Amino acid sequence: MRVLAGDIGGTKTLLQIVECQAGRCRAVREQRFDSGAYDSLSSIIGEFLRAEKKKSIEAVCLGIAGPVKETAKGQSVKVTNLPWEIRGPDLKRKFTFPKLCLINDFQAIGYGIEALKSSDLVVLQKGQPVKHGPRAVIGAGTGLGQGMLIWDKDRYSPIATEGGHANFAPVDELQVELTRYLIKTHGRTSWELVLSGHGLVDLYAFLKARGDFSETSAVARAMQSDDPAAAIAHAALKQNDPLANQALNLFVDIYGAQAGNLALTAGATGGVYIAGGIAPKIISRIADGRFMRAFRNKGNMSHYVAAIPVQVVTNPQAGLIGATLVATRMK
Repeated sequence: MRVLAGDIGGTKTLLQIVECQAGRCRAVREQRFDSGAYDSLSSIIGEFLRAEKKKSIEAVCLGIAGPVKETAKGQSVKVTNLPWEIRGPDLKRKFTFPKLCLINDFQAIGYGIEALKSSDLVVLQKGQPVKHGPRAVIGAGTGLGQGMLIWDKDRYSPIATEGGHANFAPVDELQVELTRYLIKTHGRTSWELVLSGHGLVDLYAFLKARGDFSETSAVARAMQSDDPAAAIAHAALKQNDPLANQALNLFVDIYGAQAGNLALTAGATGGVYIAGGIAPKIISRIADGRFMRAFRNKGNMSHYVAAIPVQVVTNPQAGLIGATLVATRMK
């Protein structure tokens, strides 16, 4: 069976052709695209398929960063951080796909988790997992994705959420100041406004304005690059820059707190998985204890979250793996 799997986000789009036979799948071709350089997903798929030379694709599953809308006319997705409206029936008709399914990108990661190896995960808290207990997945990248996984008969069934857009909740005086800053600069608060690439940049700007540490000229120059968030993380992790360190520490504090919030909300006794593009890049700071202190800081529920397994997903293809699984199961 030849399938097309996709992981479509605000920054990048990954497409992969996979051959599956007797329960085993093998990627035969993969390509990365800069999402913002294209006017539509259709343009990307068209460019990708030109190299296929009319080889048949039996099923397609695309994990997309945005809520999937189901109507009588079929599936559609408005991508959260791109001006794209993706319509399933249009893609199916244009490329003559026999079967096509659109799912949320964190649903795709949720499906992919069941196929990950121990080497694809970094354990932050071993915990005491409850067999078939609910699981949760959260991941900061271009935005903030969140999802839940519920045991259904013989496997976990992922449920997409838009919890990343819920209002941010401060836990100390510094974060209260941050809340005021967000309201002043953005008119509202949300977890995604701080737990994302642009969120890290905003945290840096907030702390710079607060004035505890001065910005160095080296970091200021580095932030003029294409990825200022990466420049901040590099300055913190590799150069021990005081202001960048303060920003990254605040980011990790907030990330751990919201992961703990999601664990409580989902009743995630089966485990919490930290996915997304940022966590693997700052894994040394995520794993140094700071993240888990914030995760467990839940008052009289601290004992509850202390028993929940927490792991970081380091395999960047978890979404593609999940989309492939869904494609192979389509009827």
